[in-house]
Amino acid sequence: MDLKLHYLSTCFALLVLAGCSETPATAETVKATLLIHNATIWPGQNLPPATALLVSSDGTIQAIGTDTTEWSDYLSPSTTRVDAKQAFLMPGFIEGHGHFSGLGSSLRNLNFLRSRSWDEIVAMVAERAEETPAGDWITGRGWHQEKWDRPHDHSIGGYPIHDELSTMTQEHPVVLRHASGHALFANRKAMDLAGVSRETPDPRGGRILRDPVGDPTGVFEERAMDLITDAYQNFVQTMTPEARKDEWLAGIRAVQEECLRNGITSFQDAGTKFQEVEWYKELDAADSLRLNLWVMLRHSYEEMNGNMQGLPHYGDRFECSAIKSELDGALGSYGAWLLEPYFDNPGFTGQNTTEVATVDSIAQLALAHDMQLCVHAIGDRANRETLDLMANYVTPEADRRWRIEHAQHIDPADIPRFAELGVIAAMQGIHCTSDALFAETRLGTERARTGAYPWRSLLDAGAVVTNGTDAPVEDVNPIESYYASVTRARADGKAVFFPEQAMTREEALHSYTAAAAYSAFQEDVRGTLVPGLAADFVLLSNDLRSCTDAEVLETEVLATYVGGRQEYVLE
Repeated sequence: MDLKLHYLSTCFALLVLAGCSETPATAETVKATLLIHNATIWPGQNLPPATALLVSSDGTIQAIGTDTTEWSDYLSPSTTRVDAKQAFLMPGFIEGHGHFSGLGSSLRNLNFLRSRSWDEIVAMVAERAEETPAGDWITGRGWHQEKWDRPHDHSIGGYPIHDELSTMTQEHPVVLRHASGHALFANRKAMDLAGVSRETPDPRGGRILRDPVGDPTGVFEERAMDLITDAYQNFVQTMTPEARKDEWLAGIRAVQEECLRNGITSFQDAGTKFQEVEWYKELDAADSLRLNLWVMLRHSYEEMNGNMQGLPHYGDRFECSAIKSELDGALGSYGAWLLEPYFDNPGFTGQNTTEVATVDSIAQLALAHDMQLCVHAIGDRANRETLDLMANYVTPEADRRWRIEHAQHIDPADIPRFAELGVIAAMQGIHCTSDALFAETRLGTERARTGAYPWRSLLDAGAVVTNGTDAPVEDVNPIESYYASVTRARADGKAVFFPEQAMTREEALHSYTAAAAYSAFQEDVRGTLVPGLAADFVLLSNDLRSCTDAEVLETEVLATYVGGRQEYVLE
């Protein structure tokens, strides 16, 4: 069946269900566990509004509508009744592309997303060093030189040099990941442990930034990061297996709390290892996952080939049914693979981080195991190569729903191909405004205007577009990403990035709910509020369809429900 036709027919079926949902569909008098009333309910795109919903004991929507008089047989003294006081109620946000355990780790380590200078970052690291045993690594993430209030006065290529940090942390190896995840900063101690010197060559698909005499400055881009991260992993391996798992579990507890506090009821993880898959299975079996988790397996082809037993896996709240690969890096670190050179770096077209032939082998692996293929592609060359590769395997009739993760910069000629091939554009609204400070500088005005974060053009061409934050690259807060999607404006007012490509309010809500569910073959389970689907929903302080732009950013999550159970409430 044609992908778009299948998508529309699914929506129509849900609409029919919702149209008759004021009375529960079954004749059995199953008692409801929860009644939410006096709410302003948006069940999903093109579905009729409602004011009340009923949740069954199995955690699904039992009924939804505006007239509760016919529901009396389904209520009992034990039914919890919640007066929403006209709060806005919508399906729970689905984080369409993030890094679940990575966010958990970042919540426990140094976080520089809000840092506005290199001096501030160095001070944070120095403070952490005072309380860290000598020899232990100090880790952090989130710095971005393009977002500092002022450039550092001792820098090369816009990046600071490691000398100041190295002087203050002589007894601790330090690794600080760039916000994009496609570069890192290491101090002298870390570089020594990694064996990095002036003579160390740049690996394929990566770069060691150097000073005028050839010495490493501390910045490692794309594949060059492996030099430092391998040294860090050697340290991690000195921990006992129990200690490594305990640290991981602490991060998982932290990330679940953070997601639920932000109204996220489902999370699509863009890169999970075999070991984590087994640990997630354990958590699912023990009913220890408080939200739904859908993950992409992420390993090299050699590591996955012949080792895919038990996959795909479909659990209760945990699912691993996709494989992740990548073709390029990030725009901010000149890693996005472009058709034409960077406007501000003539002669350089970015990094092809994984050979196309290797990604093709991974595509065949996904096909053989009936799993979705998800490919990170940011630059227009990477997107074209990915579409060309996928065209060899996907057809609208096959309905594979293979995905391009990010799809940030697309040549206008390739935009219609997403709908034609049935390829999902798994995008992140907040990336547009986060990158707005430098994207036009990197790409030039015309290329930025016609092909950078082209949500409007993709939607008008019939593509399915999802939303998310790429956390911990950005804050996991969906409200900020929603604001970026409908305004194309930075929250700090510093830039508006070609607003003609903005989504409408409903399109943006859809991208964060039903479209994301659809992109994981879960539209018959979650993403809209109709009878029979999961009672995953969130109550917000403002109606995101009609409040002012300023009020969007002021919106608070009042409560988050997963499977009809309240998992968060604003105190």
